[in-house]
Amino acid sequence: MGRKFSRILIALLIALQVSVSWAEEPLQEQTTPTQPITENSEGATGIPTPTLQNILDRLTSRSFDEKEAAIRELANQDNPRVIALLNALMNRELVHNRKDNSIVLGSKKDGQWELRDPETTQLIGQVDSRAARPVIINNRLRTVINNQLALAALNDPDSDVRYRAANQLIGNDDPEMLTALASRRAQEADPRVAVQIDTALNIAALRSDDLSTRLSAIDTLAGNLHPDVKNAFNERLRVTQHPTEKKALEKAIARIEARIERFQTADTVFFGLSLGSVLLLAAIGLAITFGVMGVINMAHGELIMLGAYTTYVVQQLLPTSHEWSLLIAIPAAFLVSAFVGILIERFVIRFLYGRPLETLLATFGVSLILQQAVRVIFSPLNRTVITPEWMSGALEINPVFSLTYNRLYIIFFALAVFLALLTLLKKTRLGLQVRAVSQNRATARSLGIRSERVNALTFGLGSGIAGVAGVALAQLTNVGPNLGQSYIIDSFMVVVFGGVGNLWGTLTAAFSLGIANKLLEPMAGAVLAKIVVLVFIILFIQRKPRGLFPQRGRAAEE
Repeated sequence: MGRKFSRILIALLIALQVSVSWAEEPLQEQTTPTQPITENSEGATGIPTPTLQNILDRLTSRSFDEKEAAIRELANQDNPRVIALLNALMNRELVHNRKDNSIVLGSKKDGQWELRDPETTQLIGQVDSRAARPVIINNRLRTVINNQLALAALNDPDSDVRYRAANQLIGNDDPEMLTALASRRAQEADPRVAVQIDTALNIAALRSDDLSTRLSAIDTLAGNLHPDVKNAFNERLRVTQHPTEKKALEKAIARIEARIERFQTADTVFFGLSLGSVLLLAAIGLAITFGVMGVINMAHGELIMLGAYTTYVVQQLLPTSHEWSLLIAIPAAFLVSAFVGILIERFVIRFLYGRPLETLLATFGVSLILQQAVRVIFSPLNRTVITPEWMSGALEINPVFSLTYNRLYIIFFALAVFLALLTLLKKTRLGLQVRAVSQNRATARSLGIRSERVNALTFGLGSGIAGVAGVALAQLTNVGPNLGQSYIIDSFMVVVFGGVGNLWGTLTAAFSLGIANKLLEPMAGAVLAKIVVLVFIILFIQRKPRGLFPQRGRAAEE
């Protein structure tokens, strides 16, 4: 009886299941959507495509893995706002709005969060500082974001942006990054960017399991001066056991170090030329006054200082025109220092001609007066002159050698001043009179040349050039009352070493002493290097008292 009942129960259940299935078929046909699935609303599987806001809202998760997945998905979106949002995430400007549990753009203002829509940047409103907080990311996520930004930048139309992006990816061993680099290399037309991409791909190839691949990468990278190359070579040298690879690595590292040493020497020479140009500007005015008038002007450094302070004042008068204020400061500094120089000649030096030691003491007193006047007017504190944008930065030759624009401009500026002064002395009436007075003052007077007027104009010219030197120095150091004291001794050494009153001698001596100082500094230190140069000049003057290029004329014989 029980078995028969069980059979009947099973039969009833089967019949019930069949009837239910038969009843559901028309229902399914009626509820099947008749509208086609569009690509904008759903994917190929029928799952709706997430919007930008949907992806951002996943950053509210506490799981860093979930956040990483959201960041990668965000980076793959074809939306112009992606890069801005990734940068906002890096800068803690994407915040979690706890009020509606969404991710929005946020910036703190007056103790509150000012919220904006992440897609349209339209203002949403303001909330209390506790009602929102920046999205928390760790170092791993920062690396992911930087990689995604670099990937996006690799396809930027600007070659400089692509260059920086490729440089950022050097040393990266993420397969996704390497695939993107290889893809970009196939279509890259800019040689600079191509070299960076090759460097990144070859550094990655050093980690290959294939020996021939590693040897090929070593051969390609040998001599490459990028810091990551040498680091990768040293790291590989520590772990490799293959003698052929070790020998190739040691040879490549030696080649890199030799190139680095050569470019470091070139960098030292460049700094020497820069120092020489400063010495030239500081000494060229002194060469004129000392050579023509026989005056030991100890206030020459303070005339340089006045030029630097004139640059500072002009910049303060034109606070919104820093790009042009420096060009205006050059003639202004010349006129100010030249005017002060003429006053010194008229009221002090004219009474002391023929007495060089007394002019030394008198001009030393004038230098103290000028220093104290500047302290009273501007205070003893140093002043900073803002460098124009076109003088900022550096011209990068390679990763270990670059030429800073401010020093490069000063070198060209010093040479331009030198050529302008040389032209003035060779091609103008004033220059002819200056040369006549410097060679033989008595004969020049007998020919009707007003030597007193020539003296005043010559002293003013030399002082004005000192002021121009102050403009250049203001771009290299702070402006202060003691600025000129740092260069007065060096200026006299340049003038004496080159030959008193000889411009070509001043040029040669300035650059020679500048380069010699910088070459000696790494070996002997800055102070000892100056002492060595001073001893050399003393010995040289003992041998040739009139310098490298002695002055001609009767005055030179006296």
